[in-house]
Amino acid sequence: MGEMAKPEGAAGPAPARPADGAAQAQMDEPQLRAALALLTQEVETLRLAGAERDTLAGLVNQLREANQNLLLDSVDARVLREDAGQIERRQSDFLATLAHELRNPLAPISLASSMLTKTPGTASQLLNLQTIIERQVKHLSRLLDELLDAARLSSGRIALTWLPLALGALLARAAEVVQGRVSERRQRLTLKIGTAPIVVDGDQARLVQAFANLLVNASKYTHDGGRIEIEARVLDGQAVVTVSDNGAGIAPDVMPHIFYLYTHGPSSLTRPESGLGVGLNVVRNIVEMHGGAVAAASGGQMSGSMFTVTLPLSRAGLPAEPPAAPGPAQPRRGRHILLVEDNVDASDTLSMLLRHEGHSVVTAYDGPTGLAMAYAHRFDVLICDIGLPGLDGYDLIRKLRGSAGAHIPFAIAVSGFSMAEGRPRAIAAGFGQYLVKPINVDALLTLIASDAVTQLVRKDG
Repeated sequence: MGEMAKPEGAAGPAPARPADGAAQAQMDEPQLRAALALLTQEVETLRLAGAERDTLAGLVNQLREANQNLLLDSVDARVLREDAGQIERRQSDFLATLAHELRNPLAPISLASSMLTKTPGTASQLLNLQTIIERQVKHLSRLLDELLDAARLSSGRIALTWLPLALGALLARAAEVVQGRVSERRQRLTLKIGTAPIVVDGDQARLVQAFANLLVNASKYTHDGGRIEIEARVLDGQAVVTVSDNGAGIAPDVMPHIFYLYTHGPSSLTRPESGLGVGLNVVRNIVEMHGGAVAAASGGQMSGSMFTVTLPLSRAGLPAEPPAAPGPAQPRRGRHILLVEDNVDASDTLSMLLRHEGHSVVTAYDGPTGLAMAYAHRFDVLICDIGLPGLDGYDLIRKLRGSAGAHIPFAIAVSGFSMAEGRPRAIAAGFGQYLVKPINVDALLTLIASDAVTQLVRKDG
């Protein structure tokens, strides 16, 4: 049979076409790759941001911990400063109390020694012993003064009285202070000042103390018969003082610490040198308080040493006028004295000495008894210890000065505490003078017999 003809208009089989999803995938693949890259970048950015956040959080924690530690350290530092200040104050108070307690037994020893020289017919052997006692009492007093000065200077508790001063006179006075020690050891002390005046501003007593300490140090570490020289000159617009010797010298390991507290130089086995190791520290503090500097130099042990002090020249250019010389001594008249002292030995020896000088003395051993005696009788002079039982010397004199029933024209305070600490308070309370134990007997007798006291007694009478 022949092939059948297809109906007109009949369509053939449709051509094959890909599915709709595959076509979409082929169309979006570049876009998907771009989106995937973008997502990957965003993930990496987020990862880095997370890492930075963790790092920042760590830094914040470290900063917070550091701030806490800093706060704790600040608190600890403040506590340490407060503790150090309290320790320094307690140390100063302890040293002051120590000096007071040690000066109390020194007072009767010194007074008894003075009585030996005033007793007629005293054997020469006893006088020799008296000289030894007096020298050792002065040595102990000087050690106490040095210890207290070192503590006060280190804490800045020293006030200076400023005056234009002739440097040559200061050095001459310092040489006088140490002349006894130098002569005892047969040492030769040479003073080179020059004719042109050199004037500095400062506290006379403290500068003399500084130069005397340098001379004492030179004598201490120079052999018997050795040489000590002190020289003053002007150099580069400053006053320069050198103290040199041919003694033991300064070892290299000691030199960096030579001006520190409690530093000692070499001691010989045949002649050990005593001392507290504070003298040079006192020198440095005094000199620096005057705007100067001090330095040490030495070629080593057994090569001698040299200390150089530089001070600013005075702006005034002229030294202060020296005090007028005292007039001729007037005939002495016995005073009626009230002595208030709780140390029985010191009271007995001082009253004995005063009676020996022609004065009449009434004694009391505590504050209330002394006050009652002052009200009951008329006295010319009151000699009163500060540390009294029952009523201290300050309160005693205040009560007397505030009462019209007491007649004591002149009052002398006596204490084991230092002049710098006790004198202003004593004068403010009503005393006319302040003496530190052990009392300089000659100075006390001169004061009692002075014209000034005589005038006060006459005025009151």
